[in-house]
Amino acid sequence: MTDKQRRIQALIQSIVTYLQAHRAATRGVDLTLDKLAAMDLSDEKLIDLPPQGTRHDEVLKNAVAGIAAPELQEIAGCLKAAKDDLIWREDNAQFYPPGADLGEGYTRCNLHTLLIGPDACGYHHLDFNLGIFMLGPRTLYRDHNHDAPELYLNLSEKSGWRFGTRDWQDYPAGSLIWNAAGDPHATRVYDQPFISVFVWLENVNSPCNVIHFDDWAEIEQDLAKQSN
Repeated sequence: MTDKQRRIQALIQSIVTYLQAHRAATRGVDLTLDKLAAMDLSDEKLIDLPPQGTRHDEVLKNAVAGIAAPELQEIAGCLKAAKDDLIWREDNAQFYPPGADLGEGYTRCNLHTLLIGPDACGYHHLDFNLGIFMLGPRTLYRDHNHDAPELYLNLSEKSGWRFGTRDWQDYPAGSLIWNAAGDPHATRVYDQPFISVFVWLENVNSPCNVIHFDDWAEIEQDLAKQSN
């Protein structure tokens, strides 16, 4: 096993360890751990692919450096060590139908890497995703849903979320958010980049659907003002 593979494996294990310590937080944690327990995550199954950097590297560095919660330091340290070993990709309309109205903020700066999944740099799995997701500062990730049940582990200090209503709630670092299949959700990013662990438990090839809300322009204008 190469040093690169060891760093990726350590990052995955740090995430699993955090989830194991928070089994009671939400139903999605148990479902995720059950899926992971059924996988062969042995040394021999580790993938060895060349890393892929990103034009958003400075934003990514800031996002990782901003993981400050004490209970997240193992994940933060492993992510910092493995950052340049991973395959970073932008969503270039692979998760949404052509012409989906995703907004300027999302298209300007979004990033993900798969640690487990069909195109992963850690372990291959046809119908499960575990990875890291990042959005640039002052971004509205517009309301959407998908057939893939989804778990988020928020690494950022603060992010805003709403779930099918007009009401927003801020969530702290270390919080776990479960979106059952088809549940609408949106994310609001403040002055610091948003970074999280995300899991799709199944249906990973199903498209995301944008769900229109008439307050998007107002929210995006408010976020833009915060940068002045």
